[in-house]
Amino acid sequence: MPIAIAIHGGAGLSHKARLSPDHQEKCEHALRRCVLVGHEILQQGGKSLEAVRAAVVSLEECPLFNAGKGAVLNAQGEIELDASIMDGRDRSAGAVAALRTTRNPILAAHAVLKHSKHILLAGPGADHFATLHQLEQVQPDWFRTEKRWQQYLRVSGTETVALDHDTENVYGTVGAVACDVHGDLAAASSTGGMVNKKHGRLGDTPLIGAGTWADNRTCAVGSTGHGEYFIRTNAAARVSALMELGGLTLAEAAHRVACEEVPELGGAGGIIAVDHTGHIAMPFSTGGMFRAAVHPDGRVDVGVW
Repeated sequence: MPIAIAIHGGAGLSHKARLSPDHQEKCEHALRRCVLVGHEILQQGGKSLEAVRAAVVSLEECPLFNAGKGAVLNAQGEIELDASIMDGRDRSAGAVAALRTTRNPILAAHAVLKHSKHILLAGPGADHFATLHQLEQVQPDWFRTEKRWQQYLRVSGTETVALDHDTENVYGTVGAVACDVHGDLAAASSTGGMVNKKHGRLGDTPLIGAGTWADNRTCAVGSTGHGEYFIRTNAAARVSALMELGGLTLAEAAHRVACEEVPELGGAGGIIAVDHTGHIAMPFSTGGMFRAAVHPDGRVDVGVW
């Protein structure tokens, strides 16, 4: 079976002037590196679940993106991290929300999938669960970067809720979807949420069906955008349903959700998706989306606009 993987680092970007050439180059370089981390696992015969987990860990470790190191701050000047992961073989899933000290939230989500009867753990209990499973813990300020701190100061004390890089208008999440040599699918997502969000606010990223979905019968999906609208459309699972019940192709279903149904409600964002044949779709209704993919023929795509 053909192998394929796609990742994203957020959508938005109302116009090119919002993004300096230097920052774009750094982001594109990071996206290429992170997608190849996952692709190498697939090349060696590894599982899709392993590939998306590794790719998202790489994105969480990169301060350019709104997940893990470099995540945005909430209204209290704190970082709260969400993540989820899903296996298309049996639709098993794990998710975590409002983490404060677990270095790699996607590893905590995977631990929930493997070691818990639950699907979603939140807050101190989720960090404690991660600790029990020997996942690295850090001080909360480890995640904070100077750029994010200055970003927070610009909106602190107001009712403004900015979407990731407020000066660049980026909807910040990271995610990965993959198809392995067995035709098995998987998806994973991770985020710091929205700048100046209310303490305890959750978006679509930790919600299976809204931000993350994988089903071998159809596709694996990761979404990025204004989470409230992706929740209201159950966006990730909606792509799958349109394929299974509506007979749409992967490209048709992903475009309909990202570029028609979410915008109809007033939202915006993008989707990455892959099916069991290795077809990839990456539509977005915003000015741009940080994205990268390795197709079955080995072709590597990296783009923003």
